Amino acid sequence: MTVTIPDDLAEASGGRIVLVVMDGLGGLPDPSTGKTELESAVVPNLNRIAANAALGLHQPVAPGVTPGSGPGHLGLFGYDPVRWNIGRGVLSALGVGFDLRDGDLATRLNFATVDAEGRVTDRRAGRPSDDENKRLVAKLRENVKAPKDAELFFESEKEHRAVMILRGADLRAELEDTDPQETGVPPLPVKPTTPDARASAELMQRVLDAGREALRDEPKANALLARGFAAYGRYPTMQERFKLKCLALAKYPMYRGVARLVGMDAQHTPESDEQAVDLLERNFTNYDFHFIHFKAVDSRGEDGDFGAKVKAVEACDPLIGRIEALNPDVLIVTGDHSTPSRLRAHSWHPVPVLIRSPWVRPSPGQTFGERPCMQGELGIFPTADLMSLALAHAGRLGKFGA
Repeated sequence: MTVTIPDDLAEASGGRIVLVVMDGLGGLPDPSTGKTELESAVVPNLNRIAANAALGLHQPVAPGVTPGSGPGHLGLFGYDPVRWNIGRGVLSALGVGFDLRDGDLATRLNFATVDAEGRVTDRRAGRPSDDENKRLVAKLRENVKAPKDAELFFESEKEHRAVMILRGADLRAELEDTDPQETGVPPLPVKPTTPDARASAELMQRVLDAGREALRDEPKANALLARGFAAYGRYPTMQERFKLKCLALAKYPMYRGVARLVGMDAQHTPESDEQAVDLLERNFTNYDFHFIHFKAVDSRGEDGDFGAKVKAVEACDPLIGRIEALNPDVLIVTGDHSTPSRLRAHSWHPVPVLIRSPWVRPSPGQTFGERPCMQGELGIFPTADLMSLALAHAGRLGKFGA
């Protein structure tokens, strides 16, 4: 049973918190060695920190439920991912810095390739460069007109990804994706999931059809696939809820988007993990809470490359050593979900987590891995409870009751 801690227990003064998210950290044992990617990695800094930390596993949504990246991060930030779930479109729009207004309907677009019969042959259009992405977005802006009584915006995201925003006309977001998630079949039509969304589905289909017409002569990016329809509404911020001034350092727009959604300062866009740590070092004393995101661990898991995921974990270790050297009052290292390379996808498995502060019960000799975390003092707990643990260890959570 999950108990929600009242936000009014949060106190304005206390220690500084750093949350390191190694995206997709959790894994499964390799049959030949019996060790997961994290347990196989040579990570002297993480293992040294783990020996003086509280260990456990967190459950992003519920047992057996595989989380997307949005719910995974919302849980880490202290928001119940079921209550506060939001579609990918809003996160992508916020991530590229678009100034959303209440009621805006946003969707993530994939540039894709279809054959002469209209069947998808590449859901990512050969992964165009960012410059090519910007050219394609400019073409959409020039050739696709806004529907009557609405405003239409196209924004570049990265590689094959773009964002489309519709404003006005009493839009509804209860729409199914048009990405079939496979090749050899045509894009799906926009379908409403409620009767009230029928008009919005028809309007969105007309816009996507016009976009495909505008891209007809492109050799690769000649179609659009829509994912994650979402209507924007303001969320209570982490400053309002937890009295924290927060900084987000993430290379990819989606993660900056979910950080902006909960009120973090996400104006910095690091070009690399090393630059993210540089920015953390320069801004460390200006914020109470720092979120720093490392993506490669998840990407290599989705590639199904066990060895490459091990190397991606190892590449984070010296960076975490630099972060530790800043001496935050609370250092948390974890992931937003598990991405076992054996599955090549996100999974439902609980995620390893360590919390280092002066107030933990350490177990000398323990290392950072799934099996040690199973035996740790934190046990298996809902991800949304991680924030109350962080606040408590930072001396920022008051006593409950008389």
